[in-house]
Amino acid sequence: MWKIAVGFAVFAALALFILSKGGDIDMGGEKHGAEATHAPEPAAAASK
Repeated sequence: MWKIAVGFAVFAALALFILSKGGDIDMGGEKHGAEATHAPEPAAAASK
């Protein structure tokens, strides 16, 4: 049982280390409205 806890702690530490080295990572969840990071496709390209 203690091996599972140690394995989880090591995995969590590794995941936090990788995420911290990844740069600008937003852990805020889904974005809706004006603060969305992706721009919608132009209407001309969608009508083809």
